[in-house]
Amino acid sequence: MASRLNNLLSIRPQILSAKVYETTSAEESFQNKTLRPIIKLQHDLLIAVFKNYIRKHKNVFLDLNLDKQLNYISNAIQKDIKFRNSLKGMVIGQFTVDEYEEYIKNSSALNKRMTNIIKERLIQSVQLFNSEEVLQNL
Repeated sequence: MASRLNNLLSIRPQILSAKVYETTSAEESFQNKTLRPIIKLQHDLLIAVFKNYIRKHKNVFLDLNLDKQLNYISNAIQKDIKFRNSLKGMVIGQFTVDEYEEYIKNSSALNKRMTNIIKERLIQSVQLFNSEEVLQNL
């Protein structure tokens, strides 16, 4: 069990801007110490998953202008419950047991933080979804 803990923690990137102070709320602390590093670690997988999502939805995304593409990303995460749960699973699967126990104490608020961070990362990477690569298999 200790090796899983050590392995998980050792592969996470350090985010120096993610500060935690004594006055930081429990949710923000969890976000900065756990969610942000895991989501950064999972970035390439999240990109691949969204490219697959675009393909599975008949590449409609590719015909949209930039504003509508950004809305499409937001709507996919907020309204497609199966997709949102899949994204959350990619993050939760990287939790240590202690982090999971902390997460379940306030999962609703932490899920909102998690999905917002993922949404922002996908939006910031929108240019990666506008290529011919999306039309091809990964």
